[in-house]
Amino acid sequence: MRRRGVTVLVGALLLLVLSWQTTVLKVPYVEMGPGPTYNTLGTGDDGKPIINVSGAPVTKSAGQLRMTTVSVQPQMTLLEAMIGWWQDDRAVVPRELIYPPNRTEQQVEEDNKKDFQASQSSAETVALRKLGYPVLVAVDEVSAGFPAEGQLAKGDVITSIDGTPVTSLPKLTELVRAKPAGTPRQVEFTRGTEKRSASIATKAGDDGNPRLGVTVKSSQPHPFELSIQLDRIGGPSAGLMFTLGIIDTIKEEDLTGGIIIAGTGTIDEEGNVGPIGGIPQKLVAAKAAKAKVFLTPAANCAEAVANAQPGLPLIKVSTADEALAALEQLRAGRTPPVCSK
Repeated sequence: MRRRGVTVLVGALLLLVLSWQTTVLKVPYVEMGPGPTYNTLGTGDDGKPIINVSGAPVTKSAGQLRMTTVSVQPQMTLLEAMIGWWQDDRAVVPRELIYPPNRTEQQVEEDNKKDFQASQSSAETVALRKLGYPVLVAVDEVSAGFPAEGQLAKGDVITSIDGTPVTSLPKLTELVRAKPAGTPRQVEFTRGTEKRSASIATKAGDDGNPRLGVTVKSSQPHPFELSIQLDRIGGPSAGLMFTLGIIDTIKEEDLTGGIIIAGTGTIDEEGNVGPIGGIPQKLVAAKAAKAKVFLTPAANCAEAVANAQPGLPLIKVSTADEALAALEQLRAGRTPPVCSK
């Protein structure tokens, strides 16, 4: 009996030690959970408007346009990881998926801040274009020895290539590179108030890509000041909701139709909506915020359907235009295209 008692006591002590170890032993995992949501038409944690406009009247909406976020717990104990694995609204993933071995936490956070700022810039570009303020791509310099010499001049605004509108710097590059070097391209441009057109054959640059032989710069003149202010948020996934928020803030029409609309998705300067991570957690956050629909990047539809929240329709969008069309259909009482399995 004495030997059995000693065995039980030793076993109990070992169990206590192991249990204690689970609360202090760090593991190479991080936990992703539902983060806060922010109404882009409202205020941030500091009580200040997220979208700021000066020099133009702004409108108030009866509903909300909520961007969704994911919270990340960067340091985990074994016990915390075990608890996280059992929670449906959490995802415990290898640390290297969020923090690559060659990047520190601080470096990853800085990268996320830069991505966030870039998403704001793209959102402003797309929103202003939808509000009637196009991007102007103007010639800054003409390179000697290239076909554009003598045909284009500094200050010319390039409006289209072979009939396709030039809506941004990336779009101009895409159009010029769409055909092999040496191909004549029909370039439409304005010089002052005069519309002009010229046939210019491209020439291969040092990198082998076709070039017109001009350096360009872009501008987007608009008669008001616009800025976005939201601290402690990183990554590019708020681009779509910022775009819609800016349009709704300046446009007289209430895009929300009086309901709470949540969503996510990157946006580029051409208005394309791209996929993001953390869809399961963002859907939970949107449901908690009482959203009536969720604007879902088309590339995330399969994952979203697999993690759907009851009573939260998944509206499928791949461009800003599709998102605006979906909101119009919702206001009219119709059902926009939804994600399917």
